[in-house]
Amino acid sequence: YSCKGAMMDNRFATALVIACVLSLISTIYMAASIGTDFWYEYHTLSPAENVSEAGRTIWEEFVSEEADEKTYIRCNGTVGLWRRCITIPKNPHWYSPPETDMTTNCISFSLSDQFMEKYIEPGNHNSGTDFNRTYLWRLQFLLPFVSLGLMCFGALIGLCACACRSLYPAIATGVLHFLAGLCTLGLVGCYVAGIELLHKKLPLPDDVRGEFGWSFCLACVSAPLQFMAAALFIWAARTNRKEFTLLKAYRVA
Repeated sequence: YSCKGAMMDNRFATALVIACVLSLISTIYMAASIGTDFWYEYHTLSPAENVSEAGRTIWEEFVSEEADEKTYIRCNGTVGLWRRCITIPKNPHWYSPPETDMTTNCISFSLSDQFMEKYIEPGNHNSGTDFNRTYLWRLQFLLPFVSLGLMCFGALIGLCACACRSLYPAIATGVLHFLAGLCTLGLVGCYVAGIELLHKKLPLPDDVRGEFGWSFCLACVSAPLQFMAAALFIWAARTNRKEFTLLKAYRVA
C-alpha cells in the first residue's frame, strides 16, 4: 500500500506542477495583453503622399479633447485597453519615405474615458447613448483586472495549501482559476462585440484595413490555459480526497 500511495502522490504532484506552470504562463500572457496596445490594428493602404499631406490634420484631431473613434480608424495605428496610437510622418509638410520618417504617437485613456458614454452615432453627442457599446467598453476595462485578481488570490490559497501539506484547498484554487477563465473569455467576447458594433456604425474607409493584434491573441490564449489549470487543480484535489477516503475506510474495515 505504501508503494501505491507513493504512486498516487506522484501523480497528484505532477498534476499540480503542470497546473501551476499553466497558471503562471496564463498570468504572464494576461498581464502582457493588458499592458500592450496591439489589441486592434488599423493599416492604411493610401499612397505615402496622401498620408503625409493628411498627417498634420490627423495629429491635431488626435490630440484634441474632442477626439473620438472616427479619428483613429482613418490611419495607421493601434488601439489597446489603455491607449490608442497612430503612426504619422515626422514632418508632414514634405514628402519623405515612410519607412524612415514615420513616428508613432500614443494618447492614454483616462479613467473617465474608460467609463465615458458611447453614442449611437460615434462623435455626435446629441445622438443619444448607445448602451450596448457603453457597457461592453466598461466590461472590457474591468474584466481583465478581475481575472488577474482571482488568479493572484488563487495563488495565495495554493501557497497556504503547500504550507498545510494538504490538497483540499486546491479545489478553491481551481474554482478561482475557472472564474478567472470566464472573466478572460468574457473580456475577449466584449472586445470583439464592441469592435464589430463600432465598425457597423463607422464602416472602415476603402483604403483602411483592420485586424486583431497580438495583444488580443495573448488574451485568447490565456483563457484556455486558465481553464486547463482549473481542471487540473480540481481533479487533483478531488481524486486525492476520494482515494484517501477509500484507503481510510479499507484500513478501518
